[in-house]
Amino acid sequence: MTTAEIFASGKVDLVSPAKVKSGGARTIRAGFIPLVDASVLIAAAEFGFAAREGLTLDLVKDVSWANVRDRLAFRQFDVAHMLSPMPVAAMLGLGSNPSPTITPFSLGRGGNAITLSIRLYERMRHAAGLAVHASALENAKALALVLATMRKAGEPMPTLGVTYPFSSHNYEFRYWLAAGGIDPDRDVKLVVVPPPMTSDALAAGEIDGFCVGAPWNMVASERGVGRIVATKQDIWPAAPEKVVGMRPDWALSHSETVSRLIVALDAAARWCDRPENHDTLAGTLAEPRYLAAPVHIIRNVLSGEFSLDASGNRRIIDSYFQFHQGHANYPDPDQALWIYSQMIRWGQVDHGQANAARAASAYRPDLYRMALGAEAVPAPDSMARERTRDRFMDGLAFDPAAIGDYVDAFPVRNSVSAPLTTGEM
Repeated sequence: MTTAEIFASGKVDLVSPAKVKSGGARTIRAGFIPLVDASVLIAAAEFGFAAREGLTLDLVKDVSWANVRDRLAFRQFDVAHMLSPMPVAAMLGLGSNPSPTITPFSLGRGGNAITLSIRLYERMRHAAGLAVHASALENAKALALVLATMRKAGEPMPTLGVTYPFSSHNYEFRYWLAAGGIDPDRDVKLVVVPPPMTSDALAAGEIDGFCVGAPWNMVASERGVGRIVATKQDIWPAAPEKVVGMRPDWALSHSETVSRLIVALDAAARWCDRPENHDTLAGTLAEPRYLAAPVHIIRNVLSGEFSLDASGNRRIIDSYFQFHQGHANYPDPDQALWIYSQMIRWGQVDHGQANAARAASAYRPDLYRMALGAEAVPAPDSMARERTRDRFMDGLAFDPAAIGDYVDAFPVRNSVSAPLTTGEM
């Protein structure tokens, strides 16, 4: 049985250095941001999955996505924990320091949420008579009512935080706002806030809401400063969240290392998905060198148990994190094209055949297949069926063969051609 077959069986034990492949370990320096969706990288380093493949993962915690991007480009990192749109933006030459970047492995799905200040949420609740467990769309429409009142009264527009201009958070926040009839470029002000700072910024009144990855939404709700009004699953359940980014030239010159890394990450992702491992995983993630967040919050996040606010209102989302199941690790070029469609929608890039090809080239299923075998790759017809079923919160379905028509179908889109958000941290 090959290493990949052993891992595919799901019967993987934690390994000691004595079990490492002969020939010495190759060190891979990997940057990451302190978020639960870095779990697969952290588990691969901590629990022996990288060591089994003869690799040493040197994990370096960073403070912002722009730092991670630059340090990968300047060869301070070999690979990096990255937002799923970052390689797409890089291949399109977008951003202040674009450098070719690809991904052969997705780190999973889920983990994001939208949190608004208690003050703003209470205005929404009174304006629309919101129920405690109102849907994401109902919450967005309630915010639209409040914004209309604020405009009439001459109040300043709310300031909302996202983590990076080319981020799932930016596109998901915009998608949620627009589904409620809100123009993200005219009706609110979007700014960039690093993930660990979002809760403090909300508490200080510097922002009125944010979209960010776990655990920082629940940190805000348990502190009593925020109310969670939507999650990633409400907006697009199958969306890729974070990926492993690398330079194309590094991948080409280290092809065996890339394959070993993918096999190690595949095993770690399977391990992270198992509920019986979540206590161990949460304890490790909570350490200061990783997330430095309360272990009980991380444990609840892993099980999909949400404190919506400090009043005890809760919500449970099955498979809030999908680290491996449902082909969550497959780098699907069609998902890169959806990201590209949102870049078009909000005026970041023009649509054209060459740009579409560049966007799709950021996701590398060939490297994934080379490492794990053809049996690990979902069949094209199954992916097509999933896209048909996987509708977004506004009921639209994405067709990668008709991107222009898809973008044109949105009633709220591309109201400005200027940069989407303030700052690029």
